[in-house]
Amino acid sequence: MKAFFKQVLAVVVGMLIVSAFTSVMWFLMLLSFIAAGDTKPSLSDGTVLHLNLNGVIAERAAANPFAEFMGTDLTGTQGVEDILTAIRVAGENDKVSGIYVEGGLVSADIASLEEIRKALTDFKKTGKFVLAYGDNYTQGSYYVASVADTVLINPSGMLDWHGMASQTIFYKDLLEKVGVRMQVFRVGTYKSAVEPFMLTEMSEPNRAQVHSFISDIWTVVCKDVAAARKLTVDSLNAYADRYMALSDGADYVRTGLVDRLAYADEVRASLRSLAGVEKLNMVTPAELALCADRQKAEDRVAVYYAYGNIVGAEEAGIMGGDAQIVGPQVVKDLDELMNDESVKAVVLRVNSGGGSAYASEQMWRAVQLLKKKKPVVVSMGGMAASGGYYLSCGADYIVAEPTTLTGSIGIFGIVPDATGLLTDKLGLHFDVVKTNEASDFGVMGRPFNAGESAAMQAYVERGYRLFLQRVAEGRRMKVADVDSIAQGRVWTGRQAMKLKLVDKLGTLDDAVAEAARRAGLKEYAVEAYPMPGDWLDELMNGVGGDYMEGRVRAMLGEYYEPLRFVGGLKGTDCLQARIPYVLKLN
Repeated sequence: MKAFFKQVLAVVVGMLIVSAFTSVMWFLMLLSFIAAGDTKPSLSDGTVLHLNLNGVIAERAAANPFAEFMGTDLTGTQGVEDILTAIRVAGENDKVSGIYVEGGLVSADIASLEEIRKALTDFKKTGKFVLAYGDNYTQGSYYVASVADTVLINPSGMLDWHGMASQTIFYKDLLEKVGVRMQVFRVGTYKSAVEPFMLTEMSEPNRAQVHSFISDIWTVVCKDVAAARKLTVDSLNAYADRYMALSDGADYVRTGLVDRLAYADEVRASLRSLAGVEKLNMVTPAELALCADRQKAEDRVAVYYAYGNIVGAEEAGIMGGDAQIVGPQVVKDLDELMNDESVKAVVLRVNSGGGSAYASEQMWRAVQLLKKKKPVVVSMGGMAASGGYYLSCGADYIVAEPTTLTGSIGIFGIVPDATGLLTDKLGLHFDVVKTNEASDFGVMGRPFNAGESAAMQAYVERGYRLFLQRVAEGRRMKVADVDSIAQGRVWTGRQAMKLKLVDKLGTLDDAVAEAARRAGLKEYAVEAYPMPGDWLDELMNGVGGDYMEGRVRAMLGEYYEPLRFVGGLKGTDCLQARIPYVLKLN
């Protein structure tokens, strides 16, 4: 027995030693990955920037120290910020010979792709090459790739070119089958975020607005591609009617959508020839962005990124959403920028379809305080609509992309009534004792009565009037004039400029230049905010939250957004300024 215990003890001690050794090695490997992630890449003559249009492209992407070790980025996300910086560095650095654009299955908002495309157009002015190749091009990746000097596709590849459509899924009858009815309160003829929960098809006003903005966006896309490929817009529309994704490779060459067919090995040979090297040295946008020279000017223009759903408090966990604009945190951050004497102007980079009306109002107030001390310019990304426009409307100046979705000035409230499910189907019954008429307002087990419904509708209408007033003040318009173009209607950036909801069509760089001009700056540094978080937090968010969220999104596809919205109703502010559309040019 004594020998047995000695043997068990020896095994336990051995396991502890191995565990300790493994932990130390794991920690050392982690430190090495982190150090490697912050190290500038080695740039040799003939280096090529590899822009891989696969996966998700968002405003910003957190660095993942395990990406190289795992052979992929666990979150599958690239940042527009990194891509634009890398393209600029590629144009300025003599070691970089050109850019290789690899088409693929990209998921991004249209304005982000448009901004990347414009950056590539500017890059071509340096005389360096841009070569594009894809085994498969989605419509979005082809839109970007079409700007290249030469566009190639695999002989057995696929190029999708089909036009634009917006399909809405309606849940009213499904909810009724399970005994749930949505109690909807809204202001705005075009405020259609609630329609899937109260109708079975689009209302005519909603159908009209969707047709208007997708047609305008498609016009921009066709004009851009037509100019790059030396085609006519009529030809591109004709191709969109021909199910091009199912065409033979030779058809893509014949129509002029691509220059020639090529296999991957032939593409590598072309890149070596263009770069003038025998061995390719390709770097990613995230890597090349690290080579950007840190500007040394004392005066700074801060670019503050506000993207994602607007919430009153951070929402965690699966179906909590992706990036979030957390109202109290934004207010705190803008206050710090206001009191930072080295920051002479602020650019708000807004990419949001809205969310909490209360949080939007608090951030609007923070912008008003900020612009009393320094210029505030808004740069709109893919969306700056509803709550996103609420946040933007009070700035000194607004710059939008032509394909930005903006406006959607309207308010709604939505409260589920699960009486049919809880009582009729599950047999649950509720009773209450109260001291006042409104004591049980919002309780489970019954729908709103007439008095509660009237009070809720009045609350929504008051929120809408406040929204109109904020826009009128910021845009120097009459409230009645704002109301005539509001009513929840969504506009593109091009349409919004004609309506005076934005001041200029342009890029983030244009917004930065305008902010500097208003601050009277000739020499200045541009710095992005919020600053990156602690590396451990970024790691845990990337491996945990973002990874799991990404898997759920991939599994649910087009059902993800509406289910996430319904799932979060209990924890959200009841007053919402939100756009229903998440358009992607794929």
